[in-house]
Amino acid sequence: MYYRFPTTRPRRLRSSRIIRNMVSETSLSPSNLVWPLFIKDEGPIEQINSMPGQYRYPIGDELIKAVDDAVESGVRAFLLFGVTKHKDAVGSLAYDKKGPVPMALKMLKDTFGDSIILMTDVCLCDYTEHGHCGVVEFKDPPELQYAKQPKYVVDNDATIGIYAKIAVNYAEAGADVVAPSGMMDGQVKAIREALDNNGFSDVVIMSYSSKYASTFYGPFREAADSAPKFGDRRSYQMDPRNAYEAIKEVAMDLEEGADIVMVKPAMPYLDVIRLVKQNFPEVPLAAYQVSGEYSMIKAAALNGWLNEKMAVLESLIAIRRAGANVIITYYAKDASRWITEIENNF
Repeated sequence: MYYRFPTTRPRRLRSSRIIRNMVSETSLSPSNLVWPLFIKDEGPIEQINSMPGQYRYPIGDELIKAVDDAVESGVRAFLLFGVTKHKDAVGSLAYDKKGPVPMALKMLKDTFGDSIILMTDVCLCDYTEHGHCGVVEFKDPPELQYAKQPKYVVDNDATIGIYAKIAVNYAEAGADVVAPSGMMDGQVKAIREALDNNGFSDVVIMSYSSKYASTFYGPFREAADSAPKFGDRRSYQMDPRNAYEAIKEVAMDLEEGADIVMVKPAMPYLDVIRLVKQNFPEVPLAAYQVSGEYSMIKAAALNGWLNEKMAVLESLIAIRRAGANVIITYYAKDASRWITEIENNF
């Protein structure tokens, strides 16, 4: 039951910047932010058309400079995604020690050491020729397997075994955090057991526990060349109509050994972020401000329809206010710089 305040003048607590800062309920710091990076295994640096200001980085000096600039702005955590044209049915490059992500991990750890945290997405969609997040079992004969609408299922148990191999591969290369994103049942347990059995019990698991089948992933799929070639991901990602189901998904991941849980996307699912935080207040909660959220703000800003700095910071504060401890955002580098610049305007 809420206390009923007597008649008062709330504006007294908004009358100056110092008072506003003193009584603010929500804080936003660069330490809350994670910058996602796309790592190429060949070719030059490329701008991502649908995500102005974001790039696919080859392993080399451009990647080091990008991370160094981010560190200078205050960012200390990075989430790596691999981009490759070398795809096959089971995404074998994902667990290849010479794949783009493990090579980038080694280079960045050698360069920056423990001054940064390196997180790695654990999934197959970037590496499979069909674009699904797991091993596809076709129900049709071979000549019809890549028809426009083939009959298929994503094999849950075969997939989580591969996720475990990927996680160990990344841990060996230097990952501090592995982040399974495929929404397969049992993925956290399989990864936790594999990490522990291979001497990586200190590697953190940040699970995409409540990942919705969202249209807001569109620009990412261009960036990572990961769109499904047939069908969709609604049989394994969550239904946008469901909120309370997220509690079950989070509880299962925690029981299996997740250290951090996540809601994805962020802004369209602020109610889910709040719901998860209220039910698991002691658990670190991440939220992913996804590519579509980034591109909408960027497009409006480029057209002069929004003040980009203020829109970004307001959106990030909303995600924090809903309950997220960690925010994965393509605006991490800019936002870290703007937090100090804009603070005096609140």
